[in-house]
Amino acid sequence: MSSVLHPATPGQDRQAPSTAGKYRPISSHLAITPPVSVVIPAMNEAENLPYVFKTLPDWIHEVVLVDGNSTDATVEVARELWPGVKVVGQQGRGKGDALITGFEACSGDIIVMVDADGSADGNEIVSYVSALVSGADFAKGSRFANGGGTDDMTFVRRLGNRVLCAVVNRKFGARYTDLCYGYNAFWRHCLDKIDLDCTGFEVETLMNIRVVKAGLRVQEIPSHEYLRIHGVSNLRAVRDGLRVLRVIIGERSNRRALRRGRRARMLDGARGEVS
Repeated sequence: MSSVLHPATPGQDRQAPSTAGKYRPISSHLAITPPVSVVIPAMNEAENLPYVFKTLPDWIHEVVLVDGNSTDATVEVARELWPGVKVVGQQGRGKGDALITGFEACSGDIIVMVDADGSADGNEIVSYVSALVSGADFAKGSRFANGGGTDDMTFVRRLGNRVLCAVVNRKFGARYTDLCYGYNAFWRHCLDKIDLDCTGFEVETLMNIRVVKAGLRVQEIPSHEYLRIHGVSNLRAVRDGLRVLRVIIGERSNRRALRRGRRARMLDGARGEVS
């Protein structure tokens, strides 16, 4: 893991030749070397993007906007707000597909996932990045960790999230306080270990399960979820809850199959030694 923590000199010019390309100041007392990419999947979010981009810190390396075939001015607004934004067109459908597309386009060592509806505060990115450069592989946002919160969760969604989170904790040995939340950050090398292969909202659950199965170091980050500013979410509690449940069941089955395979290989090896 190539990360370095250094004190940033108060009042230091961010564009000074002596530090450009070497250390990236992110606060008055912290600087990092790894470049940070922020992935924003968006479809018809032109009205919300100004609220999203105004909270993004200026020290991030790049913003990757994955456009889901928007029919409004999403792309134009993004380019006006962040002239260097990298716009990637989504060929498939669904949030999972959009995120996978965005991850492939990132050039940073650290990748941060941010929703385009204005519900996430970009000022929290410093907490995620700090956790990663301090030793975590995966920094997982939590609305229910001490210091977190949410303005946008119905009773049914809250109950479903709690139940599904408890199931994942029990079946996979995790210690999550939140399961279905899309504000996360991780080192790029984690993608090789979790091998994402789903297209919908359940992608967040899949990531949370596979980082545990891969033995990666996870740190929860208290996060506050705000109300969507404009438009209506495509999330459907029952439909997407069932998709999440299918992911959990599928990953549990895969884990059992892997265990059986390991046992079979150990038995074969033992027989070979005896013979």
